[in-house]
Amino acid sequence: MSYHHVIHSLRKKPMALLNLVYRDKLFPRPAFRRAYEALCAAFPERQACKTIVELLALAHDRGCEAELAAELEQTLQKGELPQLAALRMRFSPDPAQLPVITVTPVQLGSYEALIDNAHMLEAHV
Repeated sequence: MSYHHVIHSLRKKPMALLNLVYRDKLFPRPAFRRAYEALCAAFPERQACKTIVELLALAHDRGCEAELAAELEQTLQKGELPQLAALRMRFSPDPAQLPVITVTPVQLGSYEALIDNAHMLEAHV
C-alpha cells in the first residue's frame, strides 16, 4: 500500500495511523518508520501521528521523498527529532523563483460577441 493513496484521508484523521493494520508498509522508506518510532517515544501519540502524517504529506506534495528520507536519517543519526517547520521551509519552493502570473479580466462585451457569432452560425446550418 502506498501512502500516496491514503495521504489525504490521513491528513484529515492523523490518529488513524496509530492502529492502521498496514502502517509499517505505508512508510515509503525506513527513515520514515524510524522517524515515527522516535516521535512516538518522545511525544504523545496524537502529536507523533500528526507530525509523521505531515512529513508524509510534505514528501507527497513536494515530490521530495528520497531527499526528505535522507534528511530524516541524518537527523535521527544525530539523536535529534525531525523539526516539521524547518523541513517545510527546506523543501518549499524559493519564492524568488516562483513565476509571476498576471490574469487579465475579460470584458463582458466579448462574451456577447461570442453569443452573437454562435447564433449566426446556427442560422447558416
